[in-house]
Amino acid sequence: MQTADTAWPLPGAAVLAVGAWFESTPARAADGRLHWAASAGDLCDADACRRFDAALEALLALPGAPPQAIAHDLHPDFHSTRVARALADRLRVPAIAVQHHHAHIAAVLAEHRCAGPTLGLAADGVGLGNDGTAWGGELLRVDGATCTRLGHLRALPLPGGDRAAREPWRMAAAVLHLAGRGGEIASRFARHAAAAQLVQIIGRPHLSPPTSSLGRYFDAAAALLGLCEVNETGAQAAIALESAARAHGPVTAEPDGWRIAADGTLDLLPLLERLADEPDAARGAARFHATLAAALACWLIDAARAQALDTVALGGGCFHNRLLCAALCAHLTAAGLAVLRPERLPPGDAGIAAGQAWVAQRILQGA
Repeated sequence: MQTADTAWPLPGAAVLAVGAWFESTPARAADGRLHWAASAGDLCDADACRRFDAALEALLALPGAPPQAIAHDLHPDFHSTRVARALADRLRVPAIAVQHHHAHIAAVLAEHRCAGPTLGLAADGVGLGNDGTAWGGELLRVDGATCTRLGHLRALPLPGGDRAAREPWRMAAAVLHLAGRGGEIASRFARHAAAAQLVQIIGRPHLSPPTSSLGRYFDAAAALLGLCEVNETGAQAAIALESAARAHGPVTAEPDGWRIAADGTLDLLPLLERLADEPDAARGAARFHATLAAALACWLIDAARAQALDTVALGGGCFHNRLLCAALCAHLTAAGLAVLRPERLPPGDAGIAAGQAWVAQRILQGA
């Protein structure tokens, strides 16, 4: 497998970074440059894993300084993690685990040559958190190799675990449950055979583990509005929600559509509860975007003041959503904050190896 003909500056020690599970795209930092392999895709089958293995070997075959470390995702069960650890043993170099959302923000910092400290908002579908739970809506302070979680979205239950990411109606059911409207689930989603049973498992953490993922909030909103109840393709619900919002046009944000707790938790349940009763799906989608952007901006502005920071980095797959990204950036720049966002790199997991490499370099430098 040939490496892609993309390379850009990333000064520091030579590091091989393996990426994550989705959109797995490993990269090698060597001699002040970052070289990308061709994407292996999602590591969900043997063919993808073989493509990934070949991509790593192609990166290792490139001329230049040999890797001084192998950087990988924190998740221990990814194929990429297992291969990274085995390769580190083979090369007799350290294997460095980098938390998923730290890597998302670090990728943006690497692209913009910003060492930090910086406030970061990492928003995506899922990544293993330091506490072993599923993260995806994280307010972070990143300073070199140090990443501190300042806050997160209110956790939603994932009814049926990973299946909830494929079936947004389950996330809508979780919202109804949290709002004290669990009695509506069976009738509202009667077309789904599991709806009646779902009522019994939402309150059981081992069957409905918590997640702070913004991606799951998008799923819940899309299903509550009747735009998408099952994802036939990746991010289908989020795309449908953005398309409906664009078709409707701008609306004002719900001023009381969110709450920020003293511990830094951003609670968007008030917004989602209103969407459950919205008869106009397009208007509801527009209101979701407007209110979400205003809520995230308020959250970030408060944190920036508390942390005495003036720069915000935005990373993670949710920022493929141009409507959200534009509205949020407008709020933040109006408040006098500098905003860094992916430009040459994709915001999602396809660009995460750059962040892994950047963090590993900082660790090797003791920074």
